[in-house]
Amino acid sequence: MTRQVCAWMPLVLVLMALGMKMSAAPQSTASQSANNPAPATCPVTLPRERTGPIDAISFFEPGTSHWKPVLILGPFGLWPEGTVVFRPGGPGEILPDGSLIMKFGWTRGEGLRGKLKIHGRRLDASAPPLRARIPYGYGDTGFQATALIFPTEGCWEVTVEVADTRVTFVTRVVRVQEHK
Repeated sequence: MTRQVCAWMPLVLVLMALGMKMSAAPQSTASQSANNPAPATCPVTLPRERTGPIDAISFFEPGTSHWKPVLILGPFGLWPEGTVVFRPGGPGEILPDGSLIMKFGWTRGEGLRGKLKIHGRRLDASAPPLRARIPYGYGDTGFQATALIFPTEGCWEVTVEVADTRVTFVTRVVRVQEHK
C-alpha cells in the first residue's frame, strides 16, 4: 500500500461505519406501489464483480462499486438491482420541494487530483437536472463524500468528473409511499 492510501484508511473506515446505516441495502423494489412513476425498465449500472485480492483501493469495489482505475464510486455507491429506494424510515431524505437526496461516496485514486464535478439528467422523462452537494474540506485527493439530489423519481444518468477522468452510471430512483 502507498503511504497516501494508508494515511486515508482510518478516515475511510470511520466514514464507512457512519455510512453503513444510511446505505443499508434497501428491500426489493417488488413491493412498490403500482402507481409509481419510476420506469420498470431502465438500463441501470450494476456493481462490478471483484476478481482479485482486496487491497486499500479495491476495498471499495465489492458489492456496490463502479469505477475507472483512478475514480471509484463506493463504498456506498451503486444500489442492489440498480435502484435507489426512498421509503419511510429508510436511508436518504425527501426535501421540502419533493426532491430525493442520497449520499454517494467517491475515491480519487493515486495520481488523480482535483475537485469533483457532478451532473445528471433523467433519461425517461423531462425533469430538472440532478443537483449535488459536494462538501468542502476533503481536499483534492482521496475520499470525497457527496449527496446526489434527484428532483424526481425515474431513470437517472449521473456523471462525475475529476480533471479529464469521467465515470457515468445509470440508476433507477423510486419513492415508496407510506401506506395508511
